[in-house]
Amino acid sequence: MTTSSIDTRVRLDTHPTHSSAATATLTGTRQDLARGLLTAHGFEAIDEHTLVMARIDREEPYWAEKAAQTLTAEGITTEITARLREAIDEEWTWANYPMPWCTRTEVREVSNEAQKVYDAIRHGKLLIHAHAEDSHTIVAVGTYLGSGKSVYLHGENHLRQVADSFDSPAQALVSFERFHGNTMRPGPAPMTDTEREAAEARTSLGTPAAAPEPPHPEPEIVPAYAAYAADAGDHDTILDQFLAAHPDWEKWRTWDDESTVANHESLTLRALFDHEAQGRDAKWTLAAYETPVSERLWHATAAASTPVDIVRTMLNSVASEAAWGPAAGLAETTITQATCPLADAGWKQTIEGRYIRWEAPGDEAAGIQFDAFAAGQRPGSLLPTWTVWGGNAVHQPTWALELSSHFPEPLLQDIAFELAEGQGVRSVRPAPPDGPALRTTQAMPGVKPSPPARLLPGRSR
Repeated sequence: MTTSSIDTRVRLDTHPTHSSAATATLTGTRQDLARGLLTAHGFEAIDEHTLVMARIDREEPYWAEKAAQTLTAEGITTEITARLREAIDEEWTWANYPMPWCTRTEVREVSNEAQKVYDAIRHGKLLIHAHAEDSHTIVAVGTYLGSGKSVYLHGENHLRQVADSFDSPAQALVSFERFHGNTMRPGPAPMTDTEREAAEARTSLGTPAAAPEPPHPEPEIVPAYAAYAADAGDHDTILDQFLAAHPDWEKWRTWDDESTVANHESLTLRALFDHEAQGRDAKWTLAAYETPVSERLWHATAAASTPVDIVRTMLNSVASEAAWGPAAGLAETTITQATCPLADAGWKQTIEGRYIRWEAPGDEAAGIQFDAFAAGQRPGSLLPTWTVWGGNAVHQPTWALELSSHFPEPLLQDIAFELAEGQGVRSVRPAPPDGPALRTTQAMPGVKPSPPARLLPGRSR
């Protein structure tokens, strides 16, 4: 703490409800200078004496300390609470960061550039004309108002980058449509979960009011794909039940205690279970190998929000003999056979560019999508050939399974049958999220997609 003759005091603290945001509380009679300096460092006022810094890169403690240094240099009494000091001093890094060659300082620089783009969009300085999905990463095209510079944006949150620039909006849109015409949508993409959390933190310091619920919700019988719930514990139960029912599978915990690996005794089938994954993060990763040391034959992922009945069907199918060996060639007859339960149940089939989709009848949103381009990639490619989804639309689902090009046809048929015929119980239907699709991030062309960035153990968020 420092003292001065200026009648202003700033207290920097952690946000009470947002895991990484910082707050600044001003007291004294001469607050204008302090408020201006805090605003220049990314704080925003929520009332006359309180400001909040909420970023999309989780770096608020670092930038709060920079603000404190500036305030101190100007002779303003500044206090950093013990909680915020602990967050400032904590060493951490992003897990599975797609640019592993970057130093911690360089990672922070990349994140800060992404923050500047985000702020420009939020404050109306960067007008987004259209967005699209590119290998499950959101891309967009927009124009900076005033300068007239148009840019192509790649990625989301702390990985969003300006990947290209154009002389005019027309030139940018023509190029964008040429590459992303199949998934192109007007305007900006829906807010990500991270952006939504930051917006909430900048609105209030209080605990958000819980949405009212009926005192005694009546159970509702719905199709299996619509029986999603927010209870992450259900998937842990499915894992335990699967291992108990299949003694030829053995459970291993990894060094960080966040994941469990289930290995078949042959060591050619594996399931990775992420205990910490939530929402659209990958909860399950399944893979098959010809030998214990060979390349993958096929792989699949399931989001944490996937209905447990769908996950149970996939696991039981994987445990069957049909899981061994690659699928037959993806001929028309193979595709027809794999999706025949959907056709028999009256699901609508459409063809759009490289995609074939089968969508559920009625009011519930669900479907299976086949990507002809992805089908021609190497077996180890991370680009999904099959996407099984529910809620909203395929480009921004509530939940999804992603299956590689050589995923066995009998396994896909089992999943399709559960979609078409299975039922589940839903007590209260949660509101579907309006964020983008699964968060598989890719920072720049040529970098392989990686799982959503998560913090290493020990980072308090």
